[in-house]
Amino acid sequence: MIGFVNAIALDGPDPVGLARFYQHVLGGELDTSDPEWVTLDCGLGKAKLTFQPSTSYVPPQFPDPNGSQQFHLDIQVDDFESAEPQILDLGARKVEGQEHPGFRVYLDPVGHPFCLVLE
Repeated sequence: MIGFVNAIALDGPDPVGLARFYQHVLGGELDTSDPEWVTLDCGLGKAKLTFQPSTSYVPPQFPDPNGSQQFHLDIQVDDFESAEPQILDLGARKVEGQEHPGFRVYLDPVGHPFCLVLE
């Protein structure tokens, strides 16, 4: 082994706002003491979700005929019917036509794709 994942970093125009969205979805402790590197410890072991500003941020296009999502998070839920309205209330957007038996695709408030998945 060479190393371990220390952080999964997401760019966006408002790191604190984006971090708060994911804190509402995943829980955990948020550190906003450095607005250039906001950290959410949401129980990923050693890795943290981090958020950094990008003044020229352009969200990925999804679905994209070239297949580039850049990356995405799979967030496990017990059922779609209770989870979906909650994430939509927080500012997520559903990607129409991307409902599948075991997962559904959404965009976070700044356009990063993520999935709700069943076990």
